[in-house]
Amino acid sequence: MTPLQLSWPASVIAQSAPVTPAAGVAFTEGPACAADVTVYFTDIANNRILRHVPGEPWYTVFRQPSGRANGLLFDPQGRLLACEGNEFGPNDGHRRITRTDLATGRIEVLTDRFDGRRYNSPNDIAARSNGQIFFTDPCYGDRSTMELDHESVYQIDTDGTVTRLITQPDIQRPNGIALSPDQNTLYVVDSCPIADGNRKIWAFDLAEDGTVSRQRLLIDFAPGRGGDGMCVDSQGRLFIAAGVQRPRHGYETADVPAGVHIFTHAGQSLGLIPVPEDVITNCTFGGPDLKTLYITAGKHLFQIRVETPGWVVHRQ
Repeated sequence: MTPLQLSWPASVIAQSAPVTPAAGVAFTEGPACAADVTVYFTDIANNRILRHVPGEPWYTVFRQPSGRANGLLFDPQGRLLACEGNEFGPNDGHRRITRTDLATGRIEVLTDRFDGRRYNSPNDIAARSNGQIFFTDPCYGDRSTMELDHESVYQIDTDGTVTRLITQPDIQRPNGIALSPDQNTLYVVDSCPIADGNRKIWAFDLAEDGTVSRQRLLIDFAPGRGGDGMCVDSQGRLFIAAGVQRPRHGYETADVPAGVHIFTHAGQSLGLIPVPEDVITNCTFGGPDLKTLYITAGKHLFQIRVETPGWVVHRQ
């Protein structure tokens, strides 16, 4: 029997031609775990929301089409909030925020316009125990579709009023968003993949009425790929999906390895959970004890056990 040859076949393959992805078959994002520990996550490229029951080897389709849903979150009452975006498709993104009652299946549109114009592409979402909702609205796709002349962070108040909270020049392109466990700090990922674009994590003081103040820089990932989605644990540590294995363009480097980067609330780096796939997008806590970290990246949903429970607004 001929032994296996495991070295690079130089006589067959050019040394300058490594194996690289040719096409994507999925783009997972926005994981959120229900109180019954079922994990919901999005596949933007295939325009669907998927559902995974822990312990089962596969997934089921919860909703398709999804309006190009991206970030998901359960609100304090356990209803599913969805950022329906505008990426990876031929103008079939709904560009709105919806809320689904899982018991009845009823879908409610919370907002689909600001100042009479459609949102760019709602991306990620956070919610407070008092009913306030916060979401980001960047444009990473076709910028000719923008009706607004800004990329901003918004608040939906308990009476349904929508307020633009943060915009340029304070941020460039808002992406992930999360609250501290005491719900008095708002964290925003500012990820702008252009020359000298921000790859930063900002913190803001959050008042009772939902207004923000005292903007401060916590983390700067430049010149590597910055953060995407994030979550926090019960001790207030930030778990940020960031980095890339292969730079995708000339304005990005591999200086930030792909994985979940962990920081204190003051921005001190504590370590990295490596994830062996591009592009890592988001993370959340789940499981019966909130000690399972779920991570979306590429075409997969990953999981890893942690020592400290996470914090989510619907399970306190």
